[in-house]
Amino acid sequence: MTPEALAALHARAFTTPRPWSAEEFSGWLVDPLAFLLLEGDAGFLLGRAVAGEAELLTVAVAPEARGRGLGQRLVSRFLYQARLRGAEVAFLEVAEDNAPARAVYSKAGFTESGRRRGYYRSPGGHPIDALVMRRVLADGAAPPST
Repeated sequence: MTPEALAALHARAFTTPRPWSAEEFSGWLVDPLAFLLLEGDAGFLLGRAVAGEAELLTVAVAPEARGRGLGQRLVSRFLYQARLRGAEVAFLEVAEDNAPARAVYSKAGFTESGRRRGYYRSPGGHPIDALVMRRVLADGAAPPST
């Protein structure tokens, strides 16, 4: 996917946090520590791994493709790729009011480890807390579940 296609899908998937621009995606795609995982043109996940830690930067699934397990598959593949890159722990931030994403992350073994008060803003401008979630990664790189 091109940076423009990633930005277009991200804009369809998000209002909070704000969608990322093609320029922002371009910057991540040239970062040697970042990696992009695709589910056709229906979803993607951008992560990075450095110094024994992995961060799930963003994940987007097209609204019409939700409920088919694409997000869960992307997160599983992220954990696998993070282990391959030497990560021992993985982190992410999620808007407190994003119950579907929180359910996906919890199912993948992430637990809440912190809170960033007012980290996001709704389209109307009111603050939304970000939950910091963490998962310790097991030794070895087991293949992703499907």
